[in-house]
Amino acid sequence: MENRRKFIKKSGLFLAASALPFPNIMFGQQKKKLGVALLGLGGYATNQLAPSLQQTKNIELRGIITGSPEKIPQWKKKYDIKDANVYNYENMGDIANNDAIDVVYIVTPTFLHAKYAVAAANAGKHVFCEKPMAMTAAECQEIIDACKQNNVKLAIGYRMQHEKNTRQIMQWAKTKPYGNIQEVATASGFKINSSAGWRLDGSKGGGAIYDMGVYNINATRYSTGLEPLWVKARHETTRTDLFTNGANEVTYFNMEFPGGITAEGKVSYAEGYNNLNITCADGSYELSPFQSYNGVQGTTSDGKNLPPCDCVQQAIQMDDDALSILDNKPMMVPGQEGLRDIRIVEAILESAKNGSEKIVL
Repeated sequence: MENRRKFIKKSGLFLAASALPFPNIMFGQQKKKLGVALLGLGGYATNQLAPSLQQTKNIELRGIITGSPEKIPQWKKKYDIKDANVYNYENMGDIANNDAIDVVYIVTPTFLHAKYAVAAANAGKHVFCEKPMAMTAAECQEIIDACKQNNVKLAIGYRMQHEKNTRQIMQWAKTKPYGNIQEVATASGFKINSSAGWRLDGSKGGGAIYDMGVYNINATRYSTGLEPLWVKARHETTRTDLFTNGANEVTYFNMEFPGGITAEGKVSYAEGYNNLNITCADGSYELSPFQSYNGVQGTTSDGKNLPPCDCVQQAIQMDDDALSILDNKPMMVPGQEGLRDIRIVEAILESAKNGSEKIVL
């Protein structure tokens, strides 16, 4: 202890432990695992995140925050969650006094992300926020500001950027083994039906471009390592009785990046697609599927294979993000990533509304 005091004094760090940014991980007191509370117990939290947290090394499921009290007994029993770590949306502010919870993972429909991400940050908890980050760029910035003001970290749930073949694509954007990138093409979608709930309601973040489109947009950005200069888009909706409040069934968009790189995308709630293709001056490569929960794989024009990993993407994602907190390092996918994509979503919506007018970004 005396040596520690000498080190602190010598280093100019003569501060109370509580004044340090991450007091629980200083001076060899690092926690073996962080504790996360899942906020919103819908399908993704139930079927992907909670099971994945049984395989993580740096973080574990310790709490839940839900507006559905009927779900609580099952979650408590299945994951051995203590009464003290169960909250609802009205009393979640009390989580500020719970040292067992380090992170709140926002897994609600998109229109509620900003509200609860800000509340979690104000409670002094690190924030993992599912994609799409929020409804508007202004809401994204609100989340970023709240996390900064409360000295907590923020990660957006772009699991693909943690997946090995996607990371290879990101590396090739820098090294250009097939020459300069010329074109990126993406297509993603599935056929939705009337049981899809909020995904059919544009006011809640529904519609293909909000719910699925950020996969395509993010892929064009990480495949090039660049930000687009402009976007032009159009919508198609044939099942008009299914979608409300401006939600769209299919969106087509084109973008241009610096250096004359072009991108085209299709996002659909009418048909199934899952492709990312990159054309370069001296060859090409692709991932198909490029954003599935498993089986992401690809090939190159010269015969290389990118085989799927035997892994759980969500576990890798949450372990990476937890380690960034424990080591006090930048998040791999910070809030700015979500903000940039939502700015492009807003431009796509504006372009389609104005008759496919080109929107400069």
